[in-house]
Amino acid sequence: MIKRRGLMLVLSSPSGAGKTSIARSLLKLDSQITMSVSATTRKRRPGEVEGQDYFFMDETAFNTRINQGFFLEYAEVFGHHYGTPLDQVNKTLQSGHDVLFDIDWQGTQQIKARARQDLVSIFILPPSTAELEKRLLKRAQDSPDVVASRMAKAADEMSHYPEYDYVIVNHDLMASVAAVQTILNAERLRIDRQSGLSDFVKHLRGSA
Repeated sequence: MIKRRGLMLVLSSPSGAGKTSIARSLLKLDSQITMSVSATTRKRRPGEVEGQDYFFMDETAFNTRINQGFFLEYAEVFGHHYGTPLDQVNKTLQSGHDVLFDIDWQGTQQIKARARQDLVSIFILPPSTAELEKRLLKRAQDSPDVVASRMAKAADEMSHYPEYDYVIVNHDLMASVAAVQTILNAERLRIDRQSGLSDFVKHLRGSA
């Protein structure tokens, strides 16, 4: 295989549109991509594991790391802070593997400002507002007040879709996963990401 630099694949959507389900399916199917583990100030949910799902920390520790330049991106979402540690992402990209992000439009903008050449961004839309609300209620992770808050914010979140490279309407989970895989495979073949391509072609020409 020709040596390449990894890329950052961002999936964003309103809560309940399916980005987390798509991300989990993609991780099972593709060994070349790993999930970015974010730090967060929100409370740990049942079943979540420290260092695997999130790095959980309080507001003071999070703000200290902001001042230290620890995060590639960070944002406040529904009253809690989320941020991506920079060092672990750089190490993964340099190794030729890709990093998957499940973040909102604010975090995506920050990554775009700092590392546009490494970024591939996809916005996931729900098939309808009614279906979005149905999915939020079905997962039963949040109180009715929180669901109402997420629905109220969804319209604003969806208005940011033009800022992304690609848009997928998530009618069907596996079809959406297949679409993400198609995008990912194409982006891996971009000339500017194949750092070993020049040496490979020189070898071909020299042996011709």
